[in-house]
Amino acid sequence: MIIECTSCRARYQYDEDRFERKPSKKIKCAKCQTVFEIHNPAFAEKKPRADGESTAARKEETSIARPKPKIDETTEQSEIPKQDTGKQAAELELPRGKRLSLAIIDGPDAGNVFRIEKARVTMGRSGADLTLNDTEASRQHAALEIRGDIYLLSDLRSTNGTLLEGRKISEPTEIQDKSEFQVGGTTLMLIVTDDA
Repeated sequence: MIIECTSCRARYQYDEDRFERKPSKKIKCAKCQTVFEIHNPAFAEKKPRADGESTAARKEETSIARPKPKIDETTEQSEIPKQDTGKQAAELELPRGKRLSLAIIDGPDAGNVFRIEKARVTMGRSGADLTLNDTEASRQHAALEIRGDIYLLSDLRSTNGTLLEGRKISEPTEIQDKSEFQVGGTTLMLIVTDDA
């Protein structure tokens, strides 16, 4: 289901199983930190509505959420909102006139810079385009897809997750120039410069 912050109107995808058969839950917005209450649609369907709207119509309204992979979370915080630019269906391609690099700013390989020369780059402990000397990283941990001027970071079902702004990502998430993210015990930064 899709939920919306009552303060900043950020929208999130929320797995209805996380209600744990409770009629409502309080969650914290990842964007503005406001705590707001969300209601379980399973409980809402049992109450008749005055306007005569059918249960089937309400169910259709609440089932617009796409299925997402299960992630192990110990805190009840919402995920980073996926930035929908409307351009994410673009083909994999490097941007013209730009040079992209991944700088390792913390971890065992700190100080190394990896030049991105193809539109999809994998990161991990072994068998990846960018091999990390990091025991906390999975073999195939994360991937960065370049779609023109859109840069999408994805977790490849890693053991420890891929963190962006301190939160695990569960679906392709757009990042920008100078965005920092964590793969295992390694912190990387995307650097975008003009090609000379």
